[in-house]
This record gives sequence, structure tokens and C-alpha cells, in this order.
Amino acid sequence: MKVYLSVDMEGVTGLTDPEEMHAGKRGYERGCELMTADANAAVEGAFDAGAVSVLVNDAHGSTKNLRIDLLDPRASLIRGPGKAQRMAQGLDGSFQAACFVGYHARAGVQDGVLNHTWMGKEIQNVHLNGELCGETRLVAACAGFHGVPVAVVTGDEAVGEEARELLGDVETVAVKKGIDKFSAELLPPSVAQARIREATARALGRLSDFTPYEVAAPYTLGVEWNSTAIAAAVALIPGVKSAGSRHTEFTTDDFTQIMALFGIFATIGGQVACGSGPYG
Repeated sequence: MKVYLSVDMEGVTGLTDPEEMHAGKRGYERGCELMTADANAAVEGAFDAGAVSVLVNDAHGSTKNLRIDLLDPRASLIRGPGKAQRMAQGLDGSFQAACFVGYHARAGVQDGVLNHTWMGKEIQNVHLNGELCGETRLVAACAGFHGVPVAVVTGDEAVGEEARELLGDVETVAVKKGIDKFSAELLPPSVAQARIREATARALGRLSDFTPYEVAAPYTLGVEWNSTAIAAAVALIPGVKSAGSRHTEFTTDDFTQIMALFGIFATIGGQVACGSGPYG
């Protein structure tokens, strides 16, 4: 059994402050250690369930957060920018299951800790084939495109609810309960990571219960930006069209293009927002 882990950071045990997720900011190094510990808990659970290989993808921000020196030596790690498939880099049809660790609720979920979709300030909402889409749905749809089911989602309570609504009887682990976007009631790391390990082993032990999350093609990605300038800039990408002053849309039959496009969006959106002053 080959298992794929996509590891984000906002849903990691113990983290509530955006500074803990950005290199050079207060608490970041400890945040990386906690992120790696959550990933290791899932890796351990996978091997407990009989996995023969586990591929871990660092899916947060710079994608240079997971500590390779602390990673379970039975796993391998994809790290660093320039990954065409971003949060789903390395995922293909050779895997029997995908697990999402450290995930968070989509933008606008009131009790979702650090809730956002792909970009925290630049994007208001994302839609996939006309329906609201968070990162859980986006990456699950990519996994489904490859015929791979999602077995586990860990993060805060809100993302667990989002995952179950979307994926059915998926195993979820709530390592924190949101109070507001930047505050939460937290489980101690030892408790949270034991639950992640147990849930991963349990899920992979009943793998036949899960089916891939498949979205019918063609796939239409709609993005509501917070800035007319960003919307205008990304609409210059071939295939992307303007659907309103702050809205863009892109349609394709190949879901890998959706994942790749988000990488381009992040580059352009970040540059326009950060390079245009306070009114960008």
C-alpha cells in the first residue's frame, strides 16, 4: 500500500498565530517542529496499517517548512517551491490513499481557525463547478481525478465538518476547536498526535470503505479576488476569462491544470497586492 500525505500548516496542533507559519517570524521554528510531528504521527499510523511507502508533500506557503531531519526515516519528502501541482505534488494513480494533515477550513467559516482558501488576503472565495470550494475540496478533487480516495483529514473542528460533509465517513481528527479566526482551544501535542496516528491506522485498515471524490468534467475554477487589479492581471493568462470586476474563471478537462493555475495565481496575486502599495 502506497500512501500520500499532503501537509498544510494552519491546521497543525498548537498553532493559531499567522506569525507561526512564516519564516523569520515569532514561533515559526517551533511551528515547523509541530508540523513535522503531526506529519510523523500520520506516517506512523500508515506504517502501522501496513503501508510499504509514504510520500509526504510540504503543502504550506514556501513549501520549505517540514524538518527533514526530524521526519520519520521510512517516509520521503517533497519540499521546495516550483512544484507544478503545489498541494498535490507527487500525487498520482499509483497511491491507494491520500491523507490531509494540518488542513484548515475554507474562507469565511466563522469558527475556522486561520480560515482561508489558498491565499489569506487576496482571495475572498473560490468556486469549483459553481460550488464553494476550500483547499480540502480542491485537493480531494485532484486525488479523485487520479482515482485516489481521501482517508484522513486532520486540523481544527471546522475542517473536519467540511471534510465529512464533502467526503462522507472519512476519518477526521480535531486537534483544536476554533473560538475565532486567531484563537482556539488546543489539545496537547502528545494527545493530538496519538489521535492522528490512531485515526490514520484505523482509516487505512478500512480502505475499502472509501471511494475517490470525483467532480464531473469539465472543471470550472472561479475565483473571487479582493482586488480589481489582481482580477485584471490574472485574466491576462491565456484561458482565464474575466467574469466580473473581481472575478475570474478558467475551464478545463484536465484537473492538473487547475492545480498548476493556482500556483500562477499565487505568484501574480501576491506580486500585484504587495507591489502596488496599500491600495493594490
